[in-house]
Amino acid sequence: MRETAIAAALAAIVLAAPAWAAQAPSVSPVVQSVIDCRKIDEASARLACFDKAVAGLEASEAKGDLVSLDREQRRSARRQAFGLSLPSLSFLDRGERTDEVNRLTTSVTGLSRASDGKWVITVEGGAVWRQIDDNEFSREPRIGAVAKIRKAALGSFFMNIDRQQAIRVHRVN
Repeated sequence: MRETAIAAALAAIVLAAPAWAAQAPSVSPVVQSVIDCRKIDEASARLACFDKAVAGLEASEAKGDLVSLDREQRRSARRQAFGLSLPSLSFLDRGERTDEVNRLTTSVTGLSRASDGKWVITVEGGAVWRQIDDNEFSREPRIGAVAKIRKAALGSFFMNIDRQQAIRVHRVN
């Protein structure tokens, strides 16, 4: 259920991306209205402002005009999207360290070889990665093995399985 909601939110963001990708506001106008209430000195007027702004916030979220994600939800969405070229999702990286954004540690859930002998590796969450170099593992990888994936040059990635030599991969799906 939670994964479905995150996937739906990501789809909505990606589909809406052309409208706001060029100049994404730092704060939603609905959220800004709540923040602006803090500037009011008189307590009862400030409370009335907060009540009105929060009602607007609640209505926007109920209609789907505003989606809020906490850090854990952003991390989950970023893990699911890791390896895909989706610059409009860069907001998911806000507040994260570079090494957290450029690396993923996961587990192998599927292994096969393509007709050209290159590895096709499925990891936890269903992401499929395909080998694009000619390196070989020193021993056959196995289901359940730890896979560490990190960004490399030109949109490719390096994948180490169980601390073996890395192979260069790209995400298929």
